[in-house]
Amino acid sequence: MATWEGDDTSRTAVADPAPRPTEDDPVPIGADAPVLAVMSTMRAMRRLRPDPVPDDVLRQVVQAATWAGNASYLQRFSFVVVTDREQMTRVAGIWRAVEEFYLATFAQRPDGMSQEAFARTIDAVEYQAAHFAETPALIVACYDFGSYPGDVRRRMLRSPHAFRRFGLRRGIALMRNQFAFSGRSEAASIYPAVQNLLLAARSLGLAANLTTWHLIAEGEVKRVLGIPRNVQTFGIIPIGWPMGSFGPVRRRPVDEVIHKDRW
Repeated sequence: MATWEGDDTSRTAVADPAPRPTEDDPVPIGADAPVLAVMSTMRAMRRLRPDPVPDDVLRQVVQAATWAGNASYLQRFSFVVVTDREQMTRVAGIWRAVEEFYLATFAQRPDGMSQEAFARTIDAVEYQAAHFAETPALIVACYDFGSYPGDVRRRMLRSPHAFRRFGLRRGIALMRNQFAFSGRSEAASIYPAVQNLLLAARSLGLAANLTTWHLIAEGEVKRVLGIPRNVQTFGIIPIGWPMGSFGPVRRRPVDEVIHKDRW
């Protein structure tokens, strides 16, 4: 566990067996931090201090990631943890190009967000890109089903009776959507782990944000990090001690997102 002592410009992590609120962070920090309070204050934090994050803390957040559910209990997730400065600099070069392309093409102000708030978000994105080489740690969330999808397809071909019971229309739909089914199952096996990682980081006072922008240049990132071609990368999480403070997230009212019994 870690909490903080000192002011906002000179914090040092210290062990603390009893998580407690701080001036900058009203939510208790540590293994016993209240999970709902952690969720409600888990903003995407892109401005990170260059101070290193101890290896045991990084191991702790990755361990939390492994506790998440995953398809068929295969546990085929992997996490590339980058702290080496040379490696980070190589990724930073790719990231700057990705960020510039994203802002010029994909980025747009969401409905309901003020122009001022959008400008602050863009400022944070640009700050992160400019200082990416100083990122204390980078975690790349990966998943690889391995031979599982092929094994399933072979079992399907050997199980015509299963298709007869399932029905022709459903069987045709299944074959048409098999790659979407496989891809979404793979994503469903890694993103809960990523959320666990983010929650663990937040509960320990670490700032982080999930991004998939690297997919624009995934091949380059995989070559730098030595990730095999067959392994899919589903997110990059820059992580470190925050420059700012956590605060309540801003989301649509829950009644706007609930469709009861049917859409």
